[in-house]
Amino acid sequence: MKIDLKSLFNKITEKRILVIGDVMLDKYIWGSVDRISPEAPVPIVHIERTDYHSGGAANVARNIHGLGGNVTLIGLIGKDDSGRILKTILSEDEGIRCQLVSDNARETIVKTRIIAQGQQVVRLDRESISIPSAEIAATLKQTIINSLTEIDAVILQDYNKGVFTQELIEWIMNLCQKKSIPVYVDPKKNHFSCFSDARLFKPNLSEFYSRNNDVNDFKKAGELFRKEHNFNMLMITQGEKGMTLFMKNEILQIPTKARAVHDVSGAGDTVIATFVLSDLCGLSPAQSAWLSNLAAGRVCEELGVVPINTASLLDIVNHHSN
Repeated sequence: MKIDLKSLFNKITEKRILVIGDVMLDKYIWGSVDRISPEAPVPIVHIERTDYHSGGAANVARNIHGLGGNVTLIGLIGKDDSGRILKTILSEDEGIRCQLVSDNARETIVKTRIIAQGQQVVRLDRESISIPSAEIAATLKQTIINSLTEIDAVILQDYNKGVFTQELIEWIMNLCQKKSIPVYVDPKKNHFSCFSDARLFKPNLSEFYSRNNDVNDFKKAGELFRKEHNFNMLMITQGEKGMTLFMKNEILQIPTKARAVHDVSGAGDTVIATFVLSDLCGLSPAQSAWLSNLAAGRVCEELGVVPINTASLLDIVNHHSN
């Protein structure tokens, strides 16, 4: 598929995206293993270094920034050391405008990955998934209102970690509809019914089947689901099988295009970021899906959550175009 990437990258620099969702701190502990513990059949990891990166909805923002887009990020953090680290990391990305709301009653979400010999040994999650108080919810709403000026699109990135309630989702959807701002959704299964009229709805296969019992006719179930919720597009990601894009008069199956898979962490974030920017810049849904699929394959070649950028996207596109 031929796409003028130079023209696309130029257009992307003019786009302004608002990302709302669950932000996280990704902590990586890198080490080596040379023996098994005598206390239990587990490896002993000798720590060599510790790294921190912004994750969750913040990683979607990083992908948009990496491709040259302008992005504002809204989410919740705790008033703790992890929240301060996350804000510091994000402040170093000058293209990301952060509007993070601090909540005394919440811990900043931290995912700690321990990696040795190029493999993830274990992941430790510390998370607070409580519903925000009325005061925090009101602050979130005002922050969103203040950030919607001159925005081309909104991405709702739901990891089911507490930011989104049914009331907040419906409020955002109604507000964006009134302002004619397209909404792109990366959901979790708890809130499927709230996102009707989205421009794009992007569940993975297990999330889709958690709300659709007809497993015998996948395409029929997908199209009925798209119509029921009036999604302009429904994209169901399927891991190594690629993705299926449902539109009004067409269903496209896009196979995975990864040269080597080392880590699938963050691939879904790359898909929605690349698709949104491509769609806003005038590429067809088929072109946008193809490009976002390649972008996801490229980040899977890296160990850890690594966002796409113009150089790595150009690399994978050229590889598959030759």
